[in-house]
Amino acid sequence: MTTPHADARAAPSSHPLLGVSLASLGVFLVSWALCWVNAYVIHDDLPNACGDLRRQSFPPEVTCVSASGALTGANAGWLVALFFASLVVFVLLMSMVLALAAVRRK
Repeated sequence: MTTPHADARAAPSSHPLLGVSLASLGVFLVSWALCWVNAYVIHDDLPNACGDLRRQSFPPEVTCVSASGALTGANAGWLVALFFASLVVFVLLMSMVLALAAVRRK
């Protein structure tokens, strides 16, 4: 005996949403790692040579501000934008996946 197959068009799948959500999580983790490496590996000696040191924890950043106002050790603007944008995309899409799963159960 064979079991009847469900029609694929009857229940829309959330797999593409889940895939994009997990991809954005991967982008977030990579951008976080790049910020962390910039702050604590590349510029590890910055606190010893700076008078006005500024630390930020989310995303990680250690920046030295000179008397002229120039910043040393700051993360690139595109990297910070990518960090926050990928986090927002992950949260929104994952909440949509969970909401779709809850609706399908009912």
